[in-house]
Parts: sequence; structure tokens; C-alpha cells
Amino acid sequence: MPFHVSTRNVAQLLVRTAHAWPRLPALASGDSVVCDYAGLADRASRIALALADSGMRAGERVALVSRNVPEYVEALFGCWWAGLVAVPVNAKLHPKEFAYIVANSGARRAFVDASWAVAIGAGIDDAPSLDRVVVLGSAEWNALRANAPRAVPATCGDDDPAWLFYTSGTTGRPKGVVITHGNLRAMSQCFLTDVEAVAPGDAILHAAPMSHGSGLYILPHVLAGAVNVVPESGGFDPDEIVALLDAWDRASFFAAPTMAKRLVAAPALARARLDRLKSVVLGGGPLYVADCKEACRALGPRLAQIYGQGESPMTITAMGRALLADTIARNDEARLGSVGVAQTGIDVIVADIAGDPLPTGETGEVLVRGPTVMAGYWMNPEASSATLANGWLHTGDVGTLDEDGFLTLKDRSKDLIISGGSNIYPREVEEVLQAHAEVAEVAVIGRPHPDWGEEVVACVVARNAGTPAARAALERALDALCLERIARFKRPKAYVFVDELPKNTAGKVLKTTLRERLAADR
Repeated sequence: MPFHVSTRNVAQLLVRTAHAWPRLPALASGDSVVCDYAGLADRASRIALALADSGMRAGERVALVSRNVPEYVEALFGCWWAGLVAVPVNAKLHPKEFAYIVANSGARRAFVDASWAVAIGAGIDDAPSLDRVVVLGSAEWNALRANAPRAVPATCGDDDPAWLFYTSGTTGRPKGVVITHGNLRAMSQCFLTDVEAVAPGDAILHAAPMSHGSGLYILPHVLAGAVNVVPESGGFDPDEIVALLDAWDRASFFAAPTMAKRLVAAPALARARLDRLKSVVLGGGPLYVADCKEACRALGPRLAQIYGQGESPMTITAMGRALLADTIARNDEARLGSVGVAQTGIDVIVADIAGDPLPTGETGEVLVRGPTVMAGYWMNPEASSATLANGWLHTGDVGTLDEDGFLTLKDRSKDLIISGGSNIYPREVEEVLQAHAEVAEVAVIGRPHPDWGEEVVACVVARNAGTPAARAALERALDALCLERIARFKRPKAYVFVDELPKNTAGKVLKTTLRERLAADR
């Protein structure tokens, strides 16, 4: 395989490592090595040529929807090697949601796991662009890998799309965040500089979904020559994580704070080889001070924290493990409650409604600028212009900056609910519930939950549900409606029936008031 450096394609990171460390393990399933770096590069190159030979052209999109499996990494690099755009899809979505993403992105190919091969059968008619579905690990998949290799990655520029990440917005429809090759390279460098240094032979355990943060972290670990370990369960299980530490030294993994809480509470942690655990990078939800302290007591000085969003993936602020450990040692709760400082090359300000920077300590919207910020939303120029106004990413998050540049988040102006590390946007759920004839009005909010961070609660004004039996029947009907139209994890875990929703003079529902009422009632 020739060494080629003229392209900005992120697949070139794999080529570089394959030449420098060809025999280092690159990919593992549980405690077993799947392939080394020379083998991973070879597989990606063969998938790339098979995709090109099937008629796929540079810039076209390929959807990936699967639980975590080793083949996911091969598929990602195969897409990039061919100059295609990967569209990783949350494997917990409903088939109708998957169909919308495929249709909106115009994906012509999909790589799926066996369960999704069955699940998307009913929704494939809603995605007319999709002309071929390949099951990862199947005979058809193996035939792709048996193809002749494509010698070098396709030529791509920094501004060419590489990763199309769909995130729901306040409109209720998912928007495709266009992440470029340049964005991914900058994200990788930020990780290695500001979050965690990685050496050849280190390990990352992919317990969190590869369609999100853990998948993004494949790149810096490939760049550094670490092994990407996929748990055999395809997800997060505390006992499995403990067992994997016996097999892999200098191991790290990305986790939502709720995952860290489950690990800390697991009896298996008592027998864990913590000397082989290098770090746990926390993100994807609020890390509460008490939880952070408890995790540090259980795991030692191995926690790091990041703050980012799909529009600037994993790369707004960070607290590396040394900084976080120092903060705990000094018992600085104010700093511990922050999400750290801006990552290298990233500008972060807190601004007023006009976009002007506010003085230190004042509360406003968090704005971000830098090489990690998205190119825009896919086929959505209006949303792109609004979110990237005046050259800044308007995050919709509200926070403050202290005199040392530490950012503390106060609230989420977009009313995002984060449950178990998964993002849930209330408007999307509200639109489903509002479709029921017996629902006059509805507002969906998050309520604190001891295990999942938050749970979804629907506050419903019903037309004819005056008795307990009628309310119970309506709850069952609304649950069924949600299961029919959206992912199971998004449906409300509780329904609260109210006579009216609190509103301001402009008629906008006051969700803060609703949250306060729920807290008081509990």
C-alpha cells in the first residue's frame, strides 16, 4: 500500500499509522484481536473499492445503523477511504426516524446490524434514495472485504463533508450537522492535546455508542496507534468493563455521567484492575459535583470531562484528568461545577442577545468559534445562517465564564433533555402527543432522575379525562402512539394531567414554571 500524503482525507490518518505501526493491534472484540493496523487499512481499502465499483461516487452518503461491532470501524474508514460521507445513526431510533434521516441525507447505501436489517424493512419505502442495505458481518459484507484494495484514499479537502450527524432541533425535525474532514482532524488534535494523551498500544473501550461520542474518538486513537476495543455485548455493562481491564492495559473509555454512576455502584468494581485503567472521559450530560467526587473516590484521579455538541463535536471545553484531580484536591467546588476551559484553538465567549460579549461572571448564551465548528446544517441554509450568525456557533446553552476562563453551564435554552446520555428534544415528543384527539395541549419537560440524569415527563391538558380510569386509558393510548412513531427511549416516563399550562403574556408555555411545580409536588 503506497504512502500518500497529499489528500486531507481523514482516512490518511489510518494510512499513516498502518505504515508506522503495522503490527500493533488496531481492532478488538472483547479480549480478542480482530486485526492489526496493516489489516485494518487493507480492509478499509477493499471496502472502498467495492463501494466505488458499485457506483458510489465521492461525496455520496452511506448510513450506518448498528449496535457497536468491530465492523463499524471498518465501515467508517471504508467510507472515508472512498471519499464518501458517513451518516452514523443512533441505533435506538424508530425505523420511521431512520427512514427520515436516510431520505433527508439522500443515502444510497446502508450498513446495518442483523436486528436493523429486519427493523428497517417496513420503513425502507420512505427512503427512496436507498438502493442497497448490507448487514455487517454477513456473507455480503465479507464479499466486500474480499474485493481488490483501493491503493490510496480518495482526494478530499478540509472543507469536504466526512460525517453527517443528525441531531433533533427545536423544530422537532432532525437536522444534519455537516462535519468536515478538517473538523475531524482538529477534533482529534484537541483530544490528544487537551483531554488525554494517547501512546501506541493504549486502548479505548467503546462502551458508548459509536454513532456519537465514542465513534468520534476512534479517530484520535487511530492517529496515535491505540487499539479500538468493542465489548462483545455491543454496549455498556459494568461487569464487562471490569473484565476488559484484565485484557487491556492503559485503557480509556468515553461515558455519559450516568454510565460512570453505574460503574461506581457496581459490585464488580471491587475486583477491578484500576491500575490498568488510564482514564474515563465524561460528556454528553451534566456532571454533578457530588457525582464527580464520588466517582473520583471510587476510581482515583482518572476522570476527565468535556463539553461539546454535535455542531462542534466533543470540542468546546475540557478538564483533563490532571486538572480535574487538582480541582478536587483543592476542594474547589465552583471550578468542579464547571465544564473546564476552551480547548486549543477554540474561542468561547458568553454573549448577550445581540451577540456581544458579556463581562466575566455574567450569564448569557455560549458562543463558539474555531476549526472544529460545523460547516452548517445539511440542506438547511436558514438554520445554518441562524446558528452560525456573525461567524459564531450559537449553542443555545446558557452559562458564565469566570476570570480564569472556566465555563459553567446554567441551563439549556433549547430545553434539551439528556436521559442516560441520549439527547431528547421536547418538541419532537410534543408533536407526537399533540396528534392524539384527546390532547388539547401538551408540554414535555425533563425531571431529575437518580440513575439517568433526567426522565421525560409530559404535562397534558386533556379534553375528556376527568376520571382516573379515563386518564389511565389516555396514558396507554399516548404510550402506544409514541412507540409507533418515535424511539422508545424518548417516550414520557410519566404523565401529569393539568387544567392549563402556565404561559407568559405572549402565549409561550413557561416550562421553567412547570419544572418548579413538579419539583414542589415531589
